[in-house]
Amino acid sequence: MALCLQGQTAGPRLTLEQVLNEALSRNLKLIAERFNITIGEARILQAGLKPNPVLSVGGNYLDVLGSGFDPGKSAAGPTEVNARVDYLLERGRKRQERIAVAEAAKAVSQLELLDSTRTLILDVQNGFTEVLLAKENLNLARASLEGFNRIVAVNRTRVESGDLARVELVRSEVAALQFRNQVRQSELRLRLAKNRLQTLMGRTAFAADFDVEGALRRDPLLLTQPEILRAALAARPDLDALRRDQARSQADVRLQIAQGKVDYSIGVGYNRQLRVGSGHRGDSLGVFFSLPLPMYNRNQGEIERARQELEQIQARIHGLEQEIAAEAANAFEQYSTAKTLLESIEADMLEQARRVLDVIGFSYRRGEAAFVELLDAQRTFNDTMQGLNEARAEYAKSLFLIDSISGTGAGKGSTK
Repeated sequence: MALCLQGQTAGPRLTLEQVLNEALSRNLKLIAERFNITIGEARILQAGLKPNPVLSVGGNYLDVLGSGFDPGKSAAGPTEVNARVDYLLERGRKRQERIAVAEAAKAVSQLELLDSTRTLILDVQNGFTEVLLAKENLNLARASLEGFNRIVAVNRTRVESGDLARVELVRSEVAALQFRNQVRQSELRLRLAKNRLQTLMGRTAFAADFDVEGALRRDPLLLTQPEILRAALAARPDLDALRRDQARSQADVRLQIAQGKVDYSIGVGYNRQLRVGSGHRGDSLGVFFSLPLPMYNRNQGEIERARQELEQIQARIHGLEQEIAAEAANAFEQYSTAKTLLESIEADMLEQARRVLDVIGFSYRRGEAAFVELLDAQRTFNDTMQGLNEARAEYAKSLFLIDSISGTGAGKGSTK
């Protein structure tokens, strides 16, 4: 399905909660994942069905060549017609075990849907944060451009009055062009961030006026690293899905063992003999019983396959538990680093960069500082502010990541 920039418009600016609600109801991948639930229900229905009876109808000694059946002249005949009904008797609780496997598979699908929802929520939260970050950086670039446009206007007046060399005006104009390019790049990054977010929301057309509102999360983390790990091991849907898949595999082992047991077939047949010309006939009933002899195939391969699959799932559970432990440790480290960096920029770097810019700007307006010094001070301030914005975004992302890893989903709609 093609994506375009026309055909869908946005209303007012959306909050994180509104964006999440739209994504959970319209995301195409999540919609496709939901079909696994109804597919599982159909498999449960199929697993509970009993085998159909088999009806057989036949005819023997049919006089299709027209030779006629004469007991005195021919040993053939008389004509016989018969009907027979057979029914398979399943042994070993095959039907019950099929149902158990299908029900466990549906439960796995439900948990996998929950995990896909968890992943989508994190992606949307990160996408929302990226849009807010791009907006902050765009505002910074525009403010810098406006400041240098004012400097260019002042310098043009000073050149006209003979108070400033023309080369200084050219330098300021070149610097303004550079900041204009930064504005354009920031606008592009914002458009791309909005498009990515709208894709996660399941929109098939990008609204040109799409926008969001809110602030980057800044609430403190209330969990320690061991608490994060314990919560993840207890509540993560992907881990629960593997554990439920282990139960499905155990049911599959029982099913394959049951499949190795032979099934009986019983039947009832009706037979009619016709003696052409004499008007006599013979009717009879037959009872049948059959079973395969398990000399070679006792479903050994499928039984072993199911047992090895059970061992494989157990290994996957241990592997995922280790991955979750590593994720919890890395997420906590990411949070700690983002928190330290953010506090360092706010406490040490930001005020100094702003003070240097104010002093150099004041000196430049008085003719006591060179333009190169002013440009360097402005770029240093911009780098510091951009670093602050990115640190705030990383801090917010680390909180969302911890929510996702722990499986709690706490604060998923928060924009604090």
